[in-house]
Amino acid sequence: MVGVGPPVCAGQGDSHPLMAAAGGPGPTCVLGIDLGTTSVKAALVTGTERALAQSCSRETLAHSDSLEAGPQGMEQDVQKIIRALNECLAALPQQQLQRVTHIGISGQMHGVVFWKSDKGCKWSESGTGPAFEPDKVSHLVTWQDGRCSPTFLSSLPLPQSHVSLATGFGCATVYWYLKNRLKKSSFPVHLLPEVGDPGSIAGRTTCAWHGIPKGAKVGIALGDFQCSVYSCLTERTDAVLNVSTSAQLTISMPLGFQPPEAPDPSSAITYFPYFNGDYLAVAASLNGGNVLATFVGMVAQWTQELGLQVQESAIYPRIIQAALAQKHSKLSVHPTIFGERHLPEQLASVTSIGASELSLGHVTRALCRGIVENLCSMLPVQHLEDTGVRRILGSGSALARNEVLKQEVERIFPFPVVYGKDVDAAVGAAMVMFHSK
Repeated sequence: MVGVGPPVCAGQGDSHPLMAAAGGPGPTCVLGIDLGTTSVKAALVTGTERALAQSCSRETLAHSDSLEAGPQGMEQDVQKIIRALNECLAALPQQQLQRVTHIGISGQMHGVVFWKSDKGCKWSESGTGPAFEPDKVSHLVTWQDGRCSPTFLSSLPLPQSHVSLATGFGCATVYWYLKNRLKKSSFPVHLLPEVGDPGSIAGRTTCAWHGIPKGAKVGIALGDFQCSVYSCLTERTDAVLNVSTSAQLTISMPLGFQPPEAPDPSSAITYFPYFNGDYLAVAASLNGGNVLATFVGMVAQWTQELGLQVQESAIYPRIIQAALAQKHSKLSVHPTIFGERHLPEQLASVTSIGASELSLGHVTRALCRGIVENLCSMLPVQHLEDTGVRRILGSGSALARNEVLKQEVERIFPFPVVYGKDVDAAVGAAMVMFHSK
């Protein structure tokens, strides 16, 4: 129910015409697909070294207004997501796609999309062979959705889990629909997918797909966060800091760790199930690159209201350059404009405002520092030190292109920070399938 992928048919035979389709001997490939919040990525991993052979990314531009939830809703057009996926696959080399034996899929960890039974997609011919597109499907209600108020969430049954329920979670959204549209109280448990082990096979592709042979094995869907960590985390003494649309700071828990049986809604740390029975301790902030994007949008709107026209794409590099010129700022920005799951009603604030620090550079510097400080308040440096962390692996699109954010990370964390590691959910999904072969 969560996420979308190529239609598969379980229970077919184990043989498939790989070498015939590939046109001769050659290294087999595993395709990893990540259906992200703002973009789709496909990665081809090949060889015994699990080397990244090719990858392609496309922005989905899929945001869609919610007619039912209003401004609190956060929905995406599934048609646009799958269109971006098809564009990615069409851009990859056909010769390597013809050698794909396994497909790993990851995506947004929370959210829900519905489809009519047996009518979720339809196939058509494209320039690179058969491709599918959504048919009778709903919008994707994403993890950023805010329609479930704290009052509404408190009225729901307590989860039999160590993870607290939050707005944007698929099951919470289903309850919201039951109350506001269907007027029912019982949860449609039959809609929930079966839970399986990572790397296990959901089925096989039912026909050739952009050159990928019919019968390629498709793994069960995986969380994009776990796949991102899996693609880079090799030492238990590493912590992974990811700043993309949202932001996460995570560490490995000791072998044999088991989370508490009941959730603690006030805790900023969530224990995510990982691979091989392990767990990750995660400070999963709702406020990351989306905060900077909102700030850029605000600046663009202000200039427009003043009768000027400046593209957002031109604003971002200029505010970063302005912030690089301001090494310090006494401004204090608490950037939680989207709240946090453990403090959903906490909004952002700015304090210590002085007349000499009102430039774009000062404000941008303080905003970047606030994003990092917010993560540290959720998973403090002392906790990292106590668990034996020795270095930080920095990743994510918002961090990669923001030198100011990098400076604040290095200022706040007393560990070496390593950038450039291949932290990639699509690659991680492919690696999981490689290990399961």
